[in-house]
Amino acid sequence: MDKLLYLVGLVCMVWVIYDVWSKDRYDNVGKIIWTIAAIFFNILTAIVYAIFGRR
Repeated sequence: MDKLLYLVGLVCMVWVIYDVWSKDRYDNVGKIIWTIAAIFFNILTAIVYAIFGRR
């Protein structure tokens, strides 16, 4: 179960970081903030980003 949670967290982190840096939606400060949040709070950040960040 721990490996599954780790894998889900890793996928969420990679998804948020890739999506933020591949689009010109944010300035560099915004991209850095999203990246740091994705590294430390990966699943929670992915949920928040899916709801609010992709607009």
